[in-house]
Amino acid sequence: MANEEDKIIVFTAFDTIVEANLAKTKLDAYGVPCFLTEENLTSLYPVRMGIFPGVRLHIFEKDADEVRKILEHQIEESFIRCPHCGSVLLEKNYSAWSKMMASAMLLIGMILPLAPQQYHCNNCGKSFSELD
Repeated sequence: MANEEDKIIVFTAFDTIVEANLAKTKLDAYGVPCFLTEENLTSLYPVRMGIFPGVRLHIFEKDADEVRKILEHQIEESFIRCPHCGSVLLEKNYSAWSKMMASAMLLIGMILPLAPQQYHCNNCGKSFSELD
């Protein structure tokens, strides 16, 4: 049985391969073991729209706090921040209607970017809309 410290988790997901590789490169430079998955699926469907998971960044659970600190310093000021804690480690939440429309558009071969309805902060766990 694997040691609890060796548990691998999905830390976050990125919209693009470029964003994911920037984060992975930063973590590699700090000596934090990590790997990416879903890179090919994201290449096929470049707009996540809440349907596809995006490029996933996997880390050891024991490294989560260190990774959070490292990646917090990587992101520029122009990014959306959580109004509760100031974190930039956010996930986009799409409404069920948006997901249904995106699925229908994919079936007919169209990709339309949809704006997320809300954001969820991976740091404090709270959700908010961009307009809050």
